[in-house]
Amino acid sequence: MTDDATPDDTYSTGEIRTVALAVIAGIFFGGVATGVAFPTLPLLDERLVISTVMLSVILSANRIARLFMNTPAGTVIDRVGARTPMILGLFTQALAPFGYIAGLRTPPIILGTIPGFGEVSLPGVVFVLARTFWGLGSAFVFIGAFATITYVTTSENRGRWVGYMRGGQSLGFPTGLILGGLLTDVASMEIAFFTAGILALIAGTVATFVLPDVHAGADTRSAKLGEVPALLRGQPTVLLIGFGNFTVRFLWGGIILSTLARFADFHGLELAVLEAAGISGVVMGVGVLTMGGTTVGTGWISDMVSDRTLLTVPAFLSMGAGFLLIAYVPTIESLFGALVLIGAGMGAAAPAMLAILGDLTPGDELGRMGGVYQVLGDVGLSLGPLIALPAVDSWFGYQLTYVLCAVLVCSCLLIVSLPLLRNPDVTTSTAKAD
Repeated sequence: MTDDATPDDTYSTGEIRTVALAVIAGIFFGGVATGVAFPTLPLLDERLVISTVMLSVILSANRIARLFMNTPAGTVIDRVGARTPMILGLFTQALAPFGYIAGLRTPPIILGTIPGFGEVSLPGVVFVLARTFWGLGSAFVFIGAFATITYVTTSENRGRWVGYMRGGQSLGFPTGLILGGLLTDVASMEIAFFTAGILALIAGTVATFVLPDVHAGADTRSAKLGEVPALLRGQPTVLLIGFGNFTVRFLWGGIILSTLARFADFHGLELAVLEAAGISGVVMGVGVLTMGGTTVGTGWISDMVSDRTLLTVPAFLSMGAGFLLIAYVPTIESLFGALVLIGAGMGAAAPAMLAILGDLTPGDELGRMGGVYQVLGDVGLSLGPLIALPAVDSWFGYQLTYVLCAVLVCSCLLIVSLPLLRNPDVTTSTAKAD
């Protein structure tokens, strides 16, 4: 609910809690399913008979598909409400892990060679299609969750409930990362992917039974990806918030998730019986657990301060320090410490930016503006894997790549934090009444 809503539209704390728990239940299992698959995907180039560039395309396919689906998904949600689109999105996501299994069992037939991409195999194409389905479904899931939580809250309690939503999503993901890494090392890739598919089906089933429809939708305007610049001109502050989302998604979902398993393998890092996949799963899981805990705490704090933007300053500094630690101290101990710093920074920055977006967005535009925010994040998620693997393998090496990541995240202090701190609309929208 936006802040200009009538008193009759106000939801009680109990009603908000019921809606939020329903949303979190669906996205938690979806997050677990996402995490299960990720420790394995960056290690599939040899098994699928594909080049490093083609592997990057597989890692980015879901983000690219979601990039084009975000604004149409936002329009659909503004028209019909969030419940049905979100449920359909969860079940669409569930198709992807079973597609991974099909890809692993597909004969390694080489379909041809594309200049700049290298060899393209039939299993690689199957994986691209499976990742595309995941991306299409996830557009409806994220935007539906954002619209639902924002609609039922006000600027005085939005931070804590956005924090709970993102915290639940974050806690699902590391659970999946750890489970996926362990299943791959002690069982097989097929078992890991099958587990991801079952969990994704559970997410859709849970949402079907418990997700309420708090906003039936009334807007009839449509939006496409090409209309994003016009939408940003109408809400220029969203561009600043979106750049922060771009950076966070580019660095975490692009660089860290795409390179950490290979980083561990490159430096020969081992932990008990775990090798590259298991180590990356556990370390990333620790980072996201930190992120989830920080997200919840930050949500509460952002409702108490005069300007949520204040929280982004230590957040970006923490992320920058984490990347420098990975760059210069490539040990197991420093890897855990770095992921804690990066996870804490993301946990502070992401909910604050999302709550600011909700504060500034009218209720009948939550779907579209949530879609625009997600577009900018997905640009980062899509570019990240495409750049990450060539950067560490061919262009810069691991150390310089992570140093450049630290520079990028610290640039957000000038591009995001400073302008928002000087924006009276942001301060006013989050200030508390005396």
